[in-house]
This record gives sequence, C-alpha cells and structure tokens, in this order.
Amino acid sequence: MSPFCCWGLCVAFLTLLCCPGCSEEAFEVRVSPEQLMVKSGGSGVINCSTSCTHPSKGGLETSLDTIVLQKHQQWISFMIFNVSQNLSMRCYFWCSGKLGSKSLNINMFYPPKQVLLKLQPMRVPVGSPFTIECRVPSVAPLEGLTVTLLHGTEVLHSQTFEGTALSPQEAMVTYSAEAQLEDSSHNFSCQAKMDLRSRGVKVVDSVSDSQALEVYEPVQDNWAVIIVVVSVLLLFVTSVLLCFVFGQQGNQRRRGIYRVQATWMRLRGTHPAQPA
Repeated sequence: MSPFCCWGLCVAFLTLLCCPGCSEEAFEVRVSPEQLMVKSGGSGVINCSTSCTHPSKGGLETSLDTIVLQKHQQWISFMIFNVSQNLSMRCYFWCSGKLGSKSLNINMFYPPKQVLLKLQPMRVPVGSPFTIECRVPSVAPLEGLTVTLLHGTEVLHSQTFEGTALSPQEAMVTYSAEAQLEDSSHNFSCQAKMDLRSRGVKVVDSVSDSQALEVYEPVQDNWAVIIVVVSVLLLFVTSVLLCFVFGQQGNQRRRGIYRVQATWMRLRGTHPAQPA
C-alpha cells in the first residue's frame, strides 16, 4: 500500500474520531405535531428530532416561555406556555457545521364551553311534531366537532361538522320528530365533542342542561264524546218528560169530562122532567 493511501486512511480515521458526524452532509429535521392547536392561554408539547446521529446543538426558536421535558441525542421534547395568538416557531439542529430546521404553526382553538338546548314546544299532544334545537356558540375550528342529540342515553341524531376556519363561530343542529307518550319518561340533552387529537389536542366535550318534554293525550276528543252523550241523554229525558206532561194533561181533561157528565146525570135524576 502506498504511503499516500495510508495517509488518507489516517486522516479519515482522525476526522471520525475527533468530529463524530462531520462526514454527514445531508440530514433531516422533524417536528411533531406539524401543526399544533392550543386554546387561549394554554400550553402544548412539541417534539423536535433529527436524522443526524451526532448533532452538536438543537433547540426551539420561539418567543414563548418554554421548558425542556426530555432530551436525548437525536431528539428534544419541549413544553410551551401562555399561548395567546396564532404564531410560527422553528425546530433546529446543527450537524457537521450545517444548520437544519423545520417550522411549525401554532393555532388557537376555541372548545365548546357552552351548549344550549331548546325544545319547541315544551308541551305537545301525542302525535304532534316538535323540534329539538342545539346551539354551540363561539367554537373553532368546526373540523372535528360532533354534536349529538340524546333522549336519556339513546342517540336521536348526530352531526359532524367540517371547516378549518380559525375564527370562532356558532354550530347549530335541529331535529324534528312526532311526540310519543314515552318521550315524557326521559329528558332530552345535547352533547358537543371536539376531537383534535390529530393536532395534538385532547378530546374536549361539553353537555347541555337536560330538558323534559310534556306529552299529553288530546282532551278535546274526549270532551266531544262526553258532550254528544250528554246531549242524547238530555234529549231522551226531555222527550220522556214531555210525553209524561202531555199524558197527564190528557188524563186530566178526560177525567174532567167524565165528572161533568156524572154531575149532569145526577142533576137529571134529582129533577125529573115535567110531563107535557
């Protein structure tokens, strides 16, 4: 082996020994999650990692308060605090004298804090329609929001929304049905659940106050039957009374005629007719 070859091997060996990773020309920087959702004043966890086997330095560029949760040779886990607006930040690593970085966006989200349920009407006859309305004010984004209408523990209707707008808005669900007597046995409620786990957020849910629906049988039909029956009975009784009254009057007239005739006959017997 030539002396030049031996010299080259020695230089390469010394380079690896004194500067591990100096031979790595291309490396990647990764961040997880790539997009993070944080509620106002909240906190979040960001993981920065690299494919460089021996990075000389790494960190997170941000104006927020941060602490290091865990640190290993190829990755670092940070927690950020007091997020109050949408912003960007950057994970970075130095490897072989080169800087690599990866940016991520931090966006605010507005969880369902208030769920409002309304029954229209709250008192309804059997078989008549009624409407359940559920409103969730000031939520964002609508993506991952599911609103479920419940009767006791039974799911009546469920709707999942779409939309990535970051400004707070109202979500509303309506459901119509025909009232049944058993609807009075359990209360109605509404649940709003926001699932943003793909963006590093735990599931957040909120439930409305429960409301009762008063279902009754229509009484006007029963009253109509009662009125008809009473009317027929009154007509029958009136007819009987009229027949009795007229009958009595007829009897009295006949008895009167008989008495007049009897009196006349007695008078004739007392005063016999004079001969001509």
